Amino acid sequence: MTRPSHSKALVYSGLHGKLELREVPIPVLKADQALVRVRGCTLCGSDLHSLHGRRQVPTPTILGHEIVGEMVEMGERFPPFDMQNKQLRLGDQVTWAIVANCGSCFYCRRGLEQKCERACKYGHMGFDSQHELSGGLAEYCVLAPGTKTLKLPDGARLEVYTPASCATATIMAALDALMIPPTDSSDIVMIGAGMLGLTACAVAKTCGWKRIVAIDPVEEKRKLSLRFGATHAFSPEEWTADFVRNPGFGCDAVIELSGACSMIIPAIESLRIGGQLVLVGAVFPVSPISILPEQVIRRQLTLRGIHNYRPDHLLTAVKFLAESGNDFPFAELVTSWHALAEIETLVQDGLPASVARIGVKP
Repeated sequence: MTRPSHSKALVYSGLHGKLELREVPIPVLKADQALVRVRGCTLCGSDLHSLHGRRQVPTPTILGHEIVGEMVEMGERFPPFDMQNKQLRLGDQVTWAIVANCGSCFYCRRGLEQKCERACKYGHMGFDSQHELSGGLAEYCVLAPGTKTLKLPDGARLEVYTPASCATATIMAALDALMIPPTDSSDIVMIGAGMLGLTACAVAKTCGWKRIVAIDPVEEKRKLSLRFGATHAFSPEEWTADFVRNPGFGCDAVIELSGACSMIIPAIESLRIGGQLVLVGAVFPVSPISILPEQVIRRQLTLRGIHNYRPDHLLTAVKFLAESGNDFPFAELVTSWHALAEIETLVQDGLPASVARIGVKP
């Protein structure tokens, strides 16, 4: 295809709820960069938090980080093989890790590539000479040095694979953080049954967790969680009742995926001795909560925070979708696809609580 000189893009300049459709120049690639045509980008909850001012991002910026693209141009030093050692060719359909990392800084050397000191984080970068086209709400995206790519299977559906580079991979990181292996009597609780929670139920089911509990205030989401592998689904009020929250000794593990900090204390109280709580959802400023250190110590609890993921978690996510994605109705979670010009109107007032994702096909 002919290489274009400009890309249409939705630019967020910091005015809450407002996006501007612009023509952004496509730069001449450096030797270690690549250019992809965005085939699809789904809107993550963090995109909406940024757009509505609940979290800060550098501006102006192009939001969107759940992206599937088509390889259009590759610099001579851009890695010619993906993370599975598959050769990349122009026209290939790919996704990539949310953070391009250097591999040698303080955090990269400690297995925290997502916190790289020289990171390019897609959908989160302010405009400069290197990062103007770094988000998915655009026709084209420039892949930065250090980007870890994955060639997608033939026939991969956008509805299934576009959320992989955030939602699915983040769930792989959250479950990887647990030091409790699933057994025929283990139980796990997912607080929140949006995209993250539903994905977590499906992965937990595939991994062998016996009792999988989904918690959400929206009845439609609770019903949907049962199709994604949950064995039980409760409203927050139902779950916080002792007879639901503490069957026997308590829960083996709880993963908080909604950002509702009012649920963190009940989550801690629900854990058995030696239980684990993984916090994922509260990626925006919230009110502090009070935790009793004595209870954490005496009950030998483990509390972990997970933000984004390592590149290997994306690899695990894509493998999961390829092997088990058809066992669950992932395609139904992207409820609609839209042109760039339609997005501002759709998101100004927020999406309905029952909607997991909408997508953009630039």
